[in-house]
Amino acid sequence: MIVTLIILAVSALFFAIGKIRSDVVAVCALILLMVFGILTPDEALSGFSNSVVIMMVGLFVVGGAIFQTGLAKMISGRIMNLAGNNELRLFLLVMAVTSFIGAFVSNTGTVALMLPIVVSLAAKAHINASRLLMPLAFASSLGGMLTLIGTPPNLVIQDVLTEAGYQPLSFFSFSPVGLICIVIGILVLLPLSRLFLAKKGENGKNEKHKTKTLEQLVNEYRLADNLSKFVVGNDSHVKGKTIAELDIHNRYALSVLEVRRETTRQKGLIKNVNQMLAGPRTVLQEGDIIYLTGEKDNALRFAGDYSLIIADNVADGKDGQKGLDFYDIGIAEIVLLPTSRFVNRHLKEVGFRSKYSINIVGIRRKGEYIMDDLAGLSLHGGDVLLVQGTWANISRLSDEEDNWVVLGQPLEEAAKVTLDYKAPLAACIMLLMIVMMVFDFIPVAPVTAVMIAAVLMVLTGCFRNVEAAYKTINWESVVLIAAMLPMSVALEKTGASAAISHSLVSGLGAYGPFVLLAGIYFTTSLLTMFISNTATAVLMSPIALTSAVESSLSPYPFLFAVALGASMCFASPFATPPNALVMQAGRYSFMDYIKVGLPLQLIIGIVMVFVLPLLFPF
Repeated sequence: MIVTLIILAVSALFFAIGKIRSDVVAVCALILLMVFGILTPDEALSGFSNSVVIMMVGLFVVGGAIFQTGLAKMISGRIMNLAGNNELRLFLLVMAVTSFIGAFVSNTGTVALMLPIVVSLAAKAHINASRLLMPLAFASSLGGMLTLIGTPPNLVIQDVLTEAGYQPLSFFSFSPVGLICIVIGILVLLPLSRLFLAKKGENGKNEKHKTKTLEQLVNEYRLADNLSKFVVGNDSHVKGKTIAELDIHNRYALSVLEVRRETTRQKGLIKNVNQMLAGPRTVLQEGDIIYLTGEKDNALRFAGDYSLIIADNVADGKDGQKGLDFYDIGIAEIVLLPTSRFVNRHLKEVGFRSKYSINIVGIRRKGEYIMDDLAGLSLHGGDVLLVQGTWANISRLSDEEDNWVVLGQPLEEAAKVTLDYKAPLAACIMLLMIVMMVFDFIPVAPVTAVMIAAVLMVLTGCFRNVEAAYKTINWESVVLIAAMLPMSVALEKTGASAAISHSLVSGLGAYGPFVLLAGIYFTTSLLTMFISNTATAVLMSPIALTSAVESSLSPYPFLFAVALGASMCFASPFATPPNALVMQAGRYSFMDYIKVGLPLQLIIGIVMVFVLPLLFPF
């Protein structure tokens, strides 16, 4: 028992110092527990197969899909319409919405769903996401106290009461307690988040981006200014013809930027978009969308000659940047080196299209932008070429280091592009997951629901590829929780948990019911900082019940104190999965949880010691 407590204390010390990554500290503690024979290898590694850990992995994937499809931006836009740019209203809205969802969905699921939405909200409001992410995690736990199913400790004390023959709790028996906790949380977190979390993440915010965004490139080269978009209809004369046969460039002084082919199934729910680089041999089909650059009058003349359908108000010039998407095809800049073999050669002689499957759509030379008649232009050293092609082909241009330098990281830019046409599908999958988790009559475990949702997000194309799904998983948080979960087994196995609990509770029982209630609450709260809240509730509930019966008191306030103490643990990043989920995204250290979470934890405890007897008399 002594060795276990020493390992726990040293781990907590390293967590607080923050010099070593938290997941490394947790794994080292796990290894020590095995080396000293406290845990068997199976017991030590059980955390990596724990349903909570598997659920975290799945929820990272679901949250990533919500981001990748742009669903987070859409939802955050709706919330922004309510909150405006007022930071206080935004804070209150995030707390209220998260608490409400947390009443019916697990706190882990609530945070995973809200995390990408809140990050988008913070970006739109031009505030640091860290100001909202820790309150988000805490609000999910606060909301869990509103209903019987909100958090596992609530169900634990329900089982203890019914097994002891007491009247079971109703679904909303927790609501008064939960509402008081939420109000306290808002009043405490509002000043503390401003005081201690204001500077988090500002380094990233102030960094100058060396890579231009796609939006900046579109604006800089004014690609949207002369963009026209037409649909090949049933009566269009371009059906079955190739781009070369139409001779669009010579006859109309237009360039074909892209041909897009869209297919929809299941009444528009499942939509696929195939972007094609327009080459001479590209055959046009009915339903294809042709993107042209050039004078609007010429574009309208071409559309009239071939009976094309005008799309998105091209006639009055309102199409603008909205028509440019970069799902499969992207754009990037390359700088031609003075030593390149292509210097002083005409662009048409280089053969970008045939050799590299790349189009040149613009050239920047000494501050001037050349967008027309590029084929006959002679290339100079130092020219900046705006290239267009598939993201993979653009990335492969980096292999020609002797001829040019690719500016930025094309594949990283591709990862930032939202697949917004998949947003309705992602929303349906997310709602399906929530329904399976909320309603008991659906015989699907929460972890199964999350795994189904994660796999569906990948299979239905809500990610660009499987690798993109894997990149959304924060492995540091996953390993941290998985390595710390067996610590509860070690504490129970060595008798450390029971010894601490019994000594604290028995020593306070003689000082009256309020002191005993405080002792149970804060003992539970202390243990939850180091072992899971469910394990703590299971351990402390029988002790609280016995203490109340021996003192001839009602067990309800004492068991509620256990549920609260186990759920309201904010002073540690690994006490609850939501705390760990936001740790990396908010760039929090262990001490940030101490500064913000510990005062909230203590204040809720002090208030509840006096409120619980009013709601549930001794």
